[in-house]
Amino acid sequence: MPGGKSYKWWVIGMLWFVCFFNYADRQAIFSVFPLLKSEMKLSDVQLGVVGASFMWVYALAAPLAGLVGDRLERKTIILGGLIFWSLITIATALSRTYWHLVLFRAVEGLGEAFYFPASMSLVSDYHGRDTRSRAMSIHQSSVYAGTIAGGTVAGFLGQHYGWRSSFYLFGSLGVLLGIALFALLREPARGQADQTTPAPFAGGVRAALADIFRNPMVAILMAVFIGANFVAMIFLTWMPSFLYRKFGMSLAMAGLSATAYLQVASVLGVITGGVVADRLARRHRDGRMRTQAIGLLAGASFIFLTGWTLSVPVLILAMSAFGYFKGLYDANLWASLYDVVPVERRATAVGLMNSIGWLGGGVAPVAIAAASQRFGMSACLSANSAIYVMCGLLLVAGARAYMRPPIRECPAPPAPPRR
Repeated sequence: MPGGKSYKWWVIGMLWFVCFFNYADRQAIFSVFPLLKSEMKLSDVQLGVVGASFMWVYALAAPLAGLVGDRLERKTIILGGLIFWSLITIATALSRTYWHLVLFRAVEGLGEAFYFPASMSLVSDYHGRDTRSRAMSIHQSSVYAGTIAGGTVAGFLGQHYGWRSSFYLFGSLGVLLGIALFALLREPARGQADQTTPAPFAGGVRAALADIFRNPMVAILMAVFIGANFVAMIFLTWMPSFLYRKFGMSLAMAGLSATAYLQVASVLGVITGGVVADRLARRHRDGRMRTQAIGLLAGASFIFLTGWTLSVPVLILAMSAFGYFKGLYDANLWASLYDVVPVERRATAVGLMNSIGWLGGGVAPVAIAAASQRFGMSACLSANSAIYVMCGLLLVAGARAYMRPPIRECPAPPAPPRR
């Protein structure tokens, strides 16, 4: 494998595939909800709990994952986690009851929680301010590719070979990838891309939180992530079933359509967002946050249209446009956070933000299942446009208040000449 300056991009390539399985594994179950509903006689609320059990444990484990990521070798955390959650994916296929599903999904959330804090910290030590948004946006594209693969493959295999087949496939491939990458992925020195030496750890959790929240913009970024993740989890969880029921699509087509249009457009959006944000960040302290706000505010109307329309072509247009603008926001999730937290607290900050965001996201599958019984799934999907608008405005207000350049001190006027 090439070394030198090019290796930092090889790192992105290796992590791209790890993250691919991170999302393929978690998305696969949503495409087979109709089969689980039929086989195990489950209600929509019970299916929502299956989806949410992953998110709840993921969220609760994320702060610990962040603290561990700032203290232990990140390569081992990343690849050990990949092998662990891949084995749990295989175990999910052995489920025979509702509670088996809930248990295995919860344990998978525990394994996957350790990936993002460690991987984003590792990436930040290979890529400095000039390439960080682009590197993280390329990595982020694997989220969408994995989501598409998980939804599509699970739907197709479920329709032809039963719902368990995709879990055997994804789990086995993930274990093989983890073993192979142990020989290829290298651990960088912390702070090397920023040419800084991280401060030694002082105090415990309280000191870490004080360091992270020293800039009030951190709290705003996390609050916005709660709202954005709430909306994202609704689409990931319920869109396959929504298309299956409302538009009469087959299981395979619903799994493909629910992910492909939105996620392919998100790939384009995330690449655009990375390039634009890196350029804006050279001129403005809030350049990455400006890019995120554009994505949220521009995407709101297309969320509304997705739930409202009765036309498949309009649905495709709305999902694609929403996906593109979602990508602008997603591209700078962690790069924006790294603009306002100390180098030595990066993994902890990502873990905490992941926890808070996924606690909000974990409410979404059950809340929408319950609300749709009264208002209908279409109305519930459209209503999420208001969340995007509020999050976008909050991000704009926060950036204006807390990301202005420091006021330069004017030199004192010269003393008047003595007479």
